[in-house]
Amino acid sequence: RRRGAVGVRAWVRAAAWCCWWMGCVAVTGAKRGEAGTTAMAAAVEGVCPPGEPEVQRFPSTDELSQGVGARVLAATKAAADKDKFLVALSGGSLPKLLAAGLLDVADQIDFSKWHVFFADERYVAHDDPDSNLLACQENFLAKIKGIKPEHVYGIDISVPVEESAARYQAEIERVTGLSQANGDWPRFDLVMLGMGPDGHTCSLFPGHPLLEENTKWVASIEDSPKPPPQRITLTYPVLNNADNVFFLAAGASKVDQIPQTAGLSNAQLAALETPPLPAALVRPTTGNLVWFVDEDAAAKL
Repeated sequence: RRRGAVGVRAWVRAAAWCCWWMGCVAVTGAKRGEAGTTAMAAAVEGVCPPGEPEVQRFPSTDELSQGVGARVLAATKAAADKDKFLVALSGGSLPKLLAAGLLDVADQIDFSKWHVFFADERYVAHDDPDSNLLACQENFLAKIKGIKPEHVYGIDISVPVEESAARYQAEIERVTGLSQANGDWPRFDLVMLGMGPDGHTCSLFPGHPLLEENTKWVASIEDSPKPPPQRITLTYPVLNNADNVFFLAAGASKVDQIPQTAGLSNAQLAALETPPLPAALVRPTTGNLVWFVDEDAAAKL
C-alpha cells in the first residue's frame, strides 16, 4: 500500500474514532481504561477543556524546563491518593529538556509510587546510545532518589521486535491489573512526549500504517523512516486515555509544525481536509493536553 493512501485512510478513520471517543465520557469501570481515577483537569488551574491543547510559551529552554517541572509536581499532587503513578516517557530531545525542571522539584515528589514506561523505544540494547531508557537514565532517572530500579521498565531485545512489543504490553497489564483481551485500556497518569521535525511523535510517523492501529496497547515497527528502523510504540488509544499528556518542543526546527499541532483546536482538527501530523492526533479524551514550547518553536503561532 502506498504511504499517502494509508495516511488519508488513517486520518478518515482517526477522525471518526476521535469523534466517537469524545462522546464516550459516560463509560465507567476499567473499560476504555478508566482504572479507578478521574481526570486531573480540575486539579490544575487554567487548563483547557479535555483534549484541547493548552500552550505554555517560555523565553528559553531553561524556563520551559522549570514550567514542566511545576506541572509534573501538580499532577503528582492531584494523584496523591493513588498507590501507583504511571508515567510514559519518550526520547529525542525530551530527556534533556525535562531534566533540570524535574530535578528541581524532585524533593517534593514521592517517586516510590512511580512506574516508568517508555512511550516508544528503539529496539536496541539498554546501554546503546540510541536507547531512550539510557537517555532518561543519564539525564534524570539515575539522579533521583526514590525511583525504584524495578519500577523502570525497559524492553526485551532477546526476542523479535514484534514479540518484544507483546511482552511490553504484558508488563503494562501486570502492573495495572488490566487486560487488553477484556477490552481494557491502561490509564497513564502522565505521558511526556516530544515531536520530530516531520510531526511524528512516539514512533508514529506520517503516512505509516501504525497510525491506524486501534486494538493493541503496544505495537512494533520494523520500517521506521528514522533510524533505527525497529522500534516499539504506544498506540493512540493508550496515549489518548492518559490523565495528562505533556509535549515538550523547542527550537526553530519545530516552528512550522507547532501551528499544525499545538495551534489546532479540536474543531479545527476535525475540519482539516488533509491528514494531520501524527502529533496533532494526540488528544486526551478526559485529560489535560499541554504543549510546552520556547519562543523559537512558537514563532508562527
